[in-house]
Amino acid sequence: MNSSDPNFSRKVRKFYRLTVYFRWILVGCSWLTFGIYGIWGLRSEISLWLDYFTWAAVRYGLAFNIIPTICLVFCIGLTISVLVWHSRNILWGLPPKEKHNLERQVKRILAKGERHPLYKWLN
Repeated sequence: MNSSDPNFSRKVRKFYRLTVYFRWILVGCSWLTFGIYGIWGLRSEISLWLDYFTWAAVRYGLAFNIIPTICLVFCIGLTISVLVWHSRNILWGLPPKEKHNLERQVKRILAKGERHPLYKWLN
């Protein structure tokens, strides 16, 4: 399987599409678990913010509820990182190093054959 084969390049594109889907699924799952926990932990502060919004209330609400704040920061950070990564790939295309890594991973998946869980997704 060489990289000039059109069937191989189709599989690499399909594998890239799978990585994009898996990243967005990870973002969705993080919001459904950590995000909900973070918002639920800050529910009393959020109701206070809706009544009397000040930056001091936001700062102290986040500072004194550290676990929900960390959960929300994780979700926001993961969402922004996937958004920036995906936007960069859409606007400027894949960098050569990332393209090479995708091709190498596809070759490994195809070499393993049916034993690899992603083999059926590529064929």
